[in-house]
Amino acid sequence: MKTAFINIKELIQIEDLPKKYVSGKEMSKLPTLKNAFLIVENDIISDFGTMDNLPNNIHFNSIIDVTGKLILPTWCDSHTHIVYAGNRVQEFVDRIHGLTYEAIANKGGGILNSAKLLQKTSEEDLYAQAATRVEEVMQLGTGAIEIKSGYGLTKDAELKMLRVIKKLDKNYPITIKATFLGAHALPTEFKDRKNEYLTAVIENILPTVAKENLAEFIDIFCETGYFSVEDTEQLLEAGKRYGLQPKIHVNQFNAIGGIQAGVKYNALSVDHLEAMRDEDIEYLKNTHTMPVALPSCSYFLSIPYTPARKMIDAGLPLALATDYNPGSTPSGNMNFVVATACIKMKMTPEEAINAATINGAYAMGLEKTHGSICRGKKANFVVTKKIPNYNFIPYSFGNNHIDRIFIEGVEI
Repeated sequence: MKTAFINIKELIQIEDLPKKYVSGKEMSKLPTLKNAFLIVENDIISDFGTMDNLPNNIHFNSIIDVTGKLILPTWCDSHTHIVYAGNRVQEFVDRIHGLTYEAIANKGGGILNSAKLLQKTSEEDLYAQAATRVEEVMQLGTGAIEIKSGYGLTKDAELKMLRVIKKLDKNYPITIKATFLGAHALPTEFKDRKNEYLTAVIENILPTVAKENLAEFIDIFCETGYFSVEDTEQLLEAGKRYGLQPKIHVNQFNAIGGIQAGVKYNALSVDHLEAMRDEDIEYLKNTHTMPVALPSCSYFLSIPYTPARKMIDAGLPLALATDYNPGSTPSGNMNFVVATACIKMKMTPEEAINAATINGAYAMGLEKTHGSICRGKKANFVVTKKIPNYNFIPYSFGNNHIDRIFIEGVEI
């Protein structure tokens, strides 16, 4: 099955050879072609170029004229928690009345609230709720996504979450990566017994996760009041023995050395980074660990934004993700993430698109198959409506600029 898309106003994020990621000044470069064609064979991009060079000796099963429209890769969302039960809308109202995120957590809300509800929710119901969200983010242009456990906090509930994630990956064309986040918070019954809970995660839950092949990554919330740097290193060391690559929640409210632990254990990504010291930025230089910013979380909680400008100017790469979850980011809209990064973090549209595509793919280990328009990569792309240029996507941030979405060559 061969399909040609012709008269593309601008084909965005093209590359002849796939890059791992882009960093520093390279993030401001966004390769494009104007008046272009794109050829898809089954689920793979087979060719692209300018209309002057469109092959005339190929039989196409379908030719789609997209005059006046742009094509760019689908978004790669490398940090979400979208398998959850119910919602936490009351906490949203509580924050309006003056309670902080931490204060809500201290009185039994937050992650513990989600865990309590999820533990009572059947696997079938949990799947149905999560499936609705997966369908939603696909319609918003996301073509690859990472989903974490962490709202279970018991062995049965954590495994239930991971099974749901695996089922979602099987049933939908979107590529889904699973992360085991058993150390997301301390369950009420383990209050003042953190070491016991961490031991239970490592000795009781982790072996089953590995045996049943339920996750590729392991994560922990390294933060004051949650898990320490020492806890983080203990968990990552255990994950390493089972072949799980680290991804860490770190530097959301406080900088306590979690980035250094992530680099030490070759973390694929360190995520949040709202509280960044100069020494943290320096430590990330010349590593293969991707910093990931979550601007929707900063927007929703009214906390500082990741200092993207400072980090990119220092030569670092940066990825963008949604953090889709019921408590601090009840949205999986990567278009809003890209716009917010430009408006609030002073990233250029080129930097933001790079961060949400090629760098996001790397932060999930998908840089060889996703994140750009490249021969041999998955045919995952968005056809926009008739808009002036790609700068218009973050500029006109409140509007939907998507006309059609193709994931693995099939229109969604």
